Amino acid sequence: MQENYNAGLFSRKSVLGKIFVYLSTAMKKRIILAVFLAAAMLGQAAGQSRAFRLGQWTEIGNAILKELNASYVDSLPLERMHQAGIQAMLEQLDPYTVYIPEEENEDLQLMIAKTYGGIGAIIYKPEKDGNVIINEPYAGSPAVRGGLQCGDEIIEIDGVSVKGLETKECSDRMKGKPGTTVRFKVKRVRGGAVEDVAIVRERIHLPDIEYAQMLDDTTGYILQTGFTDNVSGELRNAVNRLKAKGMKRLILDLRSNGGGLLHEAVGIVSLFVPKGSLVVTQKGKDSTKGLEYRTTLEPIDTSLPLYILVNGATASSSEIVSGALQDLDRATILGSRTYGKGLVQSIRPLPYNGQLKVTTAKYYTPSGRCVQAIDYSHRDKDGSVGHIPDSLTHEFKTAGGRIVRDGGGITPDIELTLPHYSRLVYALVYGGIIEQYVLKYVREHDSIPAAEDFRFTDYDDFVSFAKEKDFDYRSSAKTLFDQMRKELEEDGVADGMKSELDALEKAIEMDKEQFLRLKKDEIVPFIEEEIAVRYWYQEAGVKIRLRYDSQLKEALGKI
Repeated sequence: MQENYNAGLFSRKSVLGKIFVYLSTAMKKRIILAVFLAAAMLGQAAGQSRAFRLGQWTEIGNAILKELNASYVDSLPLERMHQAGIQAMLEQLDPYTVYIPEEENEDLQLMIAKTYGGIGAIIYKPEKDGNVIINEPYAGSPAVRGGLQCGDEIIEIDGVSVKGLETKECSDRMKGKPGTTVRFKVKRVRGGAVEDVAIVRERIHLPDIEYAQMLDDTTGYILQTGFTDNVSGELRNAVNRLKAKGMKRLILDLRSNGGGLLHEAVGIVSLFVPKGSLVVTQKGKDSTKGLEYRTTLEPIDTSLPLYILVNGATASSSEIVSGALQDLDRATILGSRTYGKGLVQSIRPLPYNGQLKVTTAKYYTPSGRCVQAIDYSHRDKDGSVGHIPDSLTHEFKTAGGRIVRDGGGITPDIELTLPHYSRLVYALVYGGIIEQYVLKYVREHDSIPAAEDFRFTDYDDFVSFAKEKDFDYRSSAKTLFDQMRKELEEDGVADGMKSELDALEKAIEMDKEQFLRLKKDEIVPFIEEEIAVRYWYQEAGVKIRLRYDSQLKEALGKI
């Protein structure tokens, strides 16, 4: 049984993204959907059977497409209409039920299994007519073994110039069947020599256990970022390694973990509770019947103090783990309330090698609660859905008699302060300013100390770089002020308040360099992490992140 990995929110690339464009650009597709829905409602009004209505709906839809193909004045964009019709239909359900056409199967595998055939590197293409830059190679990957490093520029892929190609086109050319060879023409970051490089593609698997180390003499820490196949076995091995190092308590970090395979969640819970313990109940179309999942393996430790970190992006299988261990009074949950995804998805094959990822059930923790926070089955007149209010949630009891509630994710036993970042930090990160600067840094520095010893000390250089870049550096206060002034102008009252508005604007206005220097303490950790990753790979980035992790430090003070 497979669950959605990103809970509809957390992947870099959404399978829906490309399809959604079609919806937003063609009114005729909405007409097709309206006809389809009208046909279904007519059938329902006549009291006909579900099977008959489905046949009627299909017949009418096919007839419309055939008539349009035969009679419409212009040529039809049939593929786009087909995609848009399917997507519009599925939009009436939940965001996790999606159609994946054959050409997007590789993206599906990356999403649900975190695997793909390729060389193992993140690329960056600053402009369409420029070269592809190796931005972040994975440790031990074919890219690294082939001699590629951060800052190298790819000029050609298999004899085809990358100029004029989009980033995705370049990425698709680099991916391929494991065992096949891809040939690059590369301009080296060190010295600028142009060389031919051949790399044999492999099956790349992005690890779910990104980090597992001791924080001090007795506290083990494991960062888990997914729930792909055998992560429970990997976690078992990691726990045993840490116990061998003297671990007396464990912190399992599931923050921003969007979930994955249901059976792996069961496997992880089984590491810490007696064999035969109930982990989760799954209820599908017939809600009176439930499929129970119990632990089937012997645990490795049922008394090791266990602490789980969660946040608002902790979803799906992560909520099964944290919810089950909370209900069984086996772990202390710390952080902020989780996302609230209590739905299970399955993958169903479709004709022409397409696939349907469909919601087939809801899941319930051992106490009987469902954490689903949004009710997609009841929509407002405008089609929108809302969170289930606290007043409509219900009380349940853990094995030890503590009260927990359903309908709103997992509420932690200990609340931790949410980290706050200024609007400027978001602008620098999502605007690519930090990424661009890091590539400049790599070109100018052959090496850096190990992650444990590395400190970024060239902040003046970063300020000089960033202040010349075009990005929205306004503070949150200035953004709100600009919006207020615009609305006052629209209301026709701004002129009468001009002097007061001008004075307020002058008081909150900061130039770019001034604001960059003011937020140095917020910005440096992001630069430091990105630099460390380029030289010492992904684990180094985790080490830097933990150095500045205020929530983790707060948790250590409370456990």
